[in-house]
Amino acid sequence: MVVWGVGVTVYFVAIIFRTSLGVAGIDAADRFHVGASALSTFSILQLLVYAGMQIPVGLMVDRMGTRRVLALGAVLFTTGQLGFAFAHSYGAALACRALLGCGDAMTFISVLRLGARWFPARRGPMIAQVAALIGMGGNLVSTLVLSRLLHDIGWTPAFAGSAAAGLVALALLLLFLKDHPEGYEPAPGPRPGKGAVRRQLVGAWREPGTRLGLWTHFTTQFPAMVFLLLWGMPFLVEAQGLDRDTAGTLLTLVVLSNMGVGLVYGQVVARHHEARLPLALGTLAATALLWAAVLSWPGAHAPLWLLVTLCVVLGACGPASMIGFDFGRPANPPDRQGTASGIVNMGGFLATITTLLVVGVLLDATGGSYRIAFCAVFVLQALGLSRILLLRGPALRRERERIVASRVTTVHVPVRDNEGGGLRA
Repeated sequence: MVVWGVGVTVYFVAIIFRTSLGVAGIDAADRFHVGASALSTFSILQLLVYAGMQIPVGLMVDRMGTRRVLALGAVLFTTGQLGFAFAHSYGAALACRALLGCGDAMTFISVLRLGARWFPARRGPMIAQVAALIGMGGNLVSTLVLSRLLHDIGWTPAFAGSAAAGLVALALLLLFLKDHPEGYEPAPGPRPGKGAVRRQLVGAWREPGTRLGLWTHFTTQFPAMVFLLLWGMPFLVEAQGLDRDTAGTLLTLVVLSNMGVGLVYGQVVARHHEARLPLALGTLAATALLWAAVLSWPGAHAPLWLLVTLCVVLGACGPASMIGFDFGRPANPPDRQGTASGIVNMGGFLATITTLLVVGVLLDATGGSYRIAFCAVFVLQALGLSRILLLRGPALRRERERIVASRVTTVHVPVRDNEGGGLRA
């Protein structure tokens, strides 16, 4: 628990830095003198780097081990956050967010691998959900603490002060984190030769469970990510007429809901593996229904109770996206776990990047119509749903075949030894 907790602490700090722009979007627009499309580029670039790094990071974790990859990630995201504090030009700020995204990309897959090394396989779904839950606590820190610091002490002191948390996490990592328990070193794999990376990627991608995990992650994660990372605060303040304190409370509600639902989903999936797909599809349906209700409300502003309900449902998106890893994990052998997790983790972030960009462009094109801009959510949900329905049959069938194969054991049958007159196996 201690070693895994150190790894999760690094991930916790990375989430604080990742989501810090979500509470500073309006301040960032004023500081760098940019509009909606340029503002969305901050998060798009950060997440584009994050998504693009997932497969390389998965390969790095499989080859280099968790400790080295996490340490490199901590150095990069802390440097990015510190540089963002002192950036005054739009270009410099973009470079810092890209650096932050690169470091952030190295955290979650490493933590998943760490959990697989230090806990029994049967606890995998619960451990993954708890890691994501603690990460959402970092989002809570951004919403409650960093937003207040921005208001009280200003941009540079708030962001520079938060960067100190990265140094603390790095120190803990170097002092206490180990890749695996003593005496449980993984068996050495074959030396990588020519084409080894390609074979690793192709092997993971050919598994229907990996692809089902990717599309599950794609379809369920992005509505909440888009809301928390950038467009939630402007939507609630500018489109729904709420003050910033009330809007911040609703963003906090998304995080709290995420943490509560994560515990429930983790327990359910750990005990009832067949509940994975119903939970993911149910979350997708509820999210689409609530967004449709808010955007189609006949008045100028949706009522507060409906916005509260939307935020509670958005809190289920993160736990539902974690189910994607529970499709990818049993579909791949241990030496491909990092690679498969990287492929799955790309899904939600690619969807988030696309939605952030489209919403920003539509806002500029329509003069700030959030009702039109947020309709992009339904298009991506429909795309993801079609792929899930197509892959669920082959993926689940392949998984059942693996389970049956793993249960086949050698049976020793006693036969008579003609020479000795006794019995032998």
